[in-house]
Amino acid sequence: MNIYVVIIGTEILNGRRKDKHFEYIKEVLLTYGYEIYASFVIKDDKKLIENIYNLVKNDKNSIMFSFGGIGSTPDDLTREIASKVFKNSKPIRHENFFQDIIEKFGDEAYPHRIFMADLPPEAKLLKNPINNMSGFYLDDRYFFMPGFPQMSHPMVDDIVKNILGKNIKKHRLTLKADTSENTLIGLMKNTPKDIELSSLPILTKTKKEVELSLSGYDLENLKKEFKKYTDFLKRMDISYKII
Repeated sequence: MNIYVVIIGTEILNGRRKDKHFEYIKEVLLTYGYEIYASFVIKDDKKLIENIYNLVKNDKNSIMFSFGGIGSTPDDLTREIASKVFKNSKPIRHENFFQDIIEKFGDEAYPHRIFMADLPPEAKLLKNPINNMSGFYLDDRYFFMPGFPQMSHPMVDDIVKNILGKNIKKHRLTLKADTSENTLIGLMKNTPKDIELSSLPILTKTKKEVELSLSGYDLENLKKEFKKYTDFLKRMDISYKII
């Protein structure tokens, strides 16, 4: 699965607030064996949000965590756009959420707060432990949460633990060699598609170094591919160490 993180907030981009979502969700996902495929921090702009959501929808393997834009102010656009993109519909009243809003706010639910209960068709609720004003999700793969970390981060924990669950273990083998990336490019070009390759040059004043890392789910196949690099380095009499 390809996991997308969408963080909506003009206040982050103009410096009024700092993002607190990316690092948190990255660590939670890694704990359960997942990695982020792509991350976006975007303005509260209707067309931009719609474009990003369409990009996610068009990936048949996508999972999305979207933060922000589900409140009751005019710049909260997420519910409407999610309805259009993922359900080809206008939002409809979610009766359980409607009752939660009435119970919490009474007459003050009107004229604005009540619209938080207008969600995409077939939306399921994500529990908000702070004030019971829920997030929501669609098709067990698109998750929409508040921008407030104290509300959304418990939702992330619940989603990853109870909906996604543990992923298949991914293995990684890494070495550092006393050479440049250029020396290893020929091998890199022949790395199978099911092996993820990462090459990081290390810039120092005294020598050339490169950190090369391979990862994948089939450990035996991973070891075989990794051995091609260590055998090559030995033949070329290039010093390296496994890290």
